[in-house]
Amino acid sequence: MKALVTGSNGFLGAALVERMLIHGYENPRCLLRAGSDRSRLDAVAARHPDKPFEVTIGSLASEASCAALLDGIDIVFHVAAQMSGSAPDMFLGTVVASNNLLKALDPKTKVVLVSSFGVYGVADLPRGAIIDETTPLEPHPERRDTYSHTKRRQEMLFTEYSEKHGTPLTILRPGVIYGPGGGGMSGRVGLNLAGIFLYLGGDNLVPLSYVDNCADALVVASQSDRSWGEVYNVHDTDLVTARQYLAAYQREVKKLRAVPVPFPLLMLGSHVVKRYHRYSKGQLPAIFTPYKTNTMWKSHRFSNAKLRDLGWKPNVSTEEGMRRAFAYLRAQG
Repeated sequence: MKALVTGSNGFLGAALVERMLIHGYENPRCLLRAGSDRSRLDAVAARHPDKPFEVTIGSLASEASCAALLDGIDIVFHVAAQMSGSAPDMFLGTVVASNNLLKALDPKTKVVLVSSFGVYGVADLPRGAIIDETTPLEPHPERRDTYSHTKRRQEMLFTEYSEKHGTPLTILRPGVIYGPGGGGMSGRVGLNLAGIFLYLGGDNLVPLSYVDNCADALVVASQSDRSWGEVYNVHDTDLVTARQYLAAYQREVKKLRAVPVPFPLLMLGSHVVKRYHRYSKGQLPAIFTPYKTNTMWKSHRFSNAKLRDLGWKPNVSTEEGMRRAFAYLRAQG
């Protein structure tokens, strides 16, 4: 089965290519945009000299360019997404690119889509609610961050296409993907502002997903007949709290000037920021709003039971994953 991986040189994409080789995928086609850094893919090739993969320079910028990439492909792992930048750039890199891919897709081609926890509508759920695959989707993506908005729209495009054409589609929604080569601090733990780390997560659980575990989940789903038409949450099983994560980070990487902000105080501040944002006609960015605060820092629980029932299990424990991630960050200085 010939596979295409979009976003193959990214943090998750490169890990996915490596896990695909380990799990028996032969010579997967890896999309690389012209001028992109291919060091992650080069490292995978060096670790697996006897397991070749095809690097194809191209883009998702048009239906025609997508059609060339899809020639001879049986399954697409769609990992590519615009992670940051202006709102127009993010919609172009995630939503428009995905639409181009769908226009060129043979409806019989299988698709494994990497979505996000950001598509869930959790702002109005009570504290302690369990977030699983039955949790309603975000009804107001425009009130979230742009990344969540684009991922919500992207998922909608693929779902509508699959329902219309009968395309085999599996959607995986990772939590906080981390590991060597990734970022150091999730916004679910807190935010750095002007040299001060606002510790916002309290004792909330953080839905960590070690990058290799997450990549394994994509491969397991792709090789299961039961996964098509289904959605799966992807996070590790032995989760830690934001407090535990921050303590380990400060112990293993570096000390932060951390200021804890209790949830009631954060909500009060969010209301103040929202009102002043309106009063100042946007001169003060609405970094915090009550909606965003309820989404990110209201304490919730998480379930990966459906994914485990598919046969997936994390090969790297959270303790070991954090050790590896923090060792990498410490080495970066």
